[in-house]
Amino acid sequence: MTIYDAIIAPFADFGFMRRGLAGTLALALGATPMGAFLLLRRMSLMGEAMSHAILPGAALGYLVSGLSLGAMTAGGLAAGLAVVFAAGLVARTSNLKEDASLAAFYLLSLAAGVMIVSLSGRNLDLLRVLFGSVLALDDASLLLIAAIATLSLFGLALLLRPLALECFDPAFLRAVSRTSPLAHYGFLLLVVLNLVSGFHALGTLMAVGIMILPAASARLWTRSLAAMLALGSGLAFLGGAAGLLLSFHADVPAGPAIILVCGFIYFVSLAAAPGGLLAPRLPVHRHLSS
Repeated sequence: MTIYDAIIAPFADFGFMRRGLAGTLALALGATPMGAFLLLRRMSLMGEAMSHAILPGAALGYLVSGLSLGAMTAGGLAAGLAVVFAAGLVARTSNLKEDASLAAFYLLSLAAGVMIVSLSGRNLDLLRVLFGSVLALDDASLLLIAAIATLSLFGLALLLRPLALECFDPAFLRAVSRTSPLAHYGFLLLVVLNLVSGFHALGTLMAVGIMILPAASARLWTRSLAAMLALGSGLAFLGGAAGLLLSFHADVPAGPAIILVCGFIYFVSLAAAPGGLLAPRLPVHRHLSS
């Protein structure tokens, strides 16, 4: 088998592979930068919780309209935002912290979503909702994912400075600016949007994977925020393309293959990167010296 047959021919000869590649590129550009900020804000597990929070809304959309793009997107977005803001409200009016309240809502959402989808009695559709179908993306799904990626890039450009400050010194941001709540809730909105976007390609169980794993890999290679965002998106696209090729040649599900390849990149980075286990640590640059 030549390099062309192994790498280029699957995308050149099959439209579903090109659609899957386009979808992973859009997710890499829109979702992975959100994962970088989730990591920096120590909210990566909250991202996992939010990814499951969209399930009941998507399931209700499915129950009403079947595999309708509009109904499942609207339901997932509404459910995700409802859980995020409900968890924030509970955290501000009780003794529970936001991560604890979000975990409670996430568990209830996941159980309710699986129950709702199971009412149809069709296990195949349940698997598609949970694990996605990146090789079955149609024009409407691709346009939705691309639109959310574009909106995310513009939103991130507007919120970049307060988000960066909030990651490293939230108390300072609250002291000098009134944009802290806007940055916090605007960022959560972008995260939910990208989880809904990733849901259509990778399902609710793995949508957060393409957010977190490439961003974590990039974090091991660099301390620069700009480099982390760019490298994370590049690694996400590399993992997506390699996962699609693995799925094509090994005849395995594409979504899990993409996440496994991203996981492989993470472990390689964990071993070899300057911020990993085996290589010397990244240098610490001191801003003030005596």
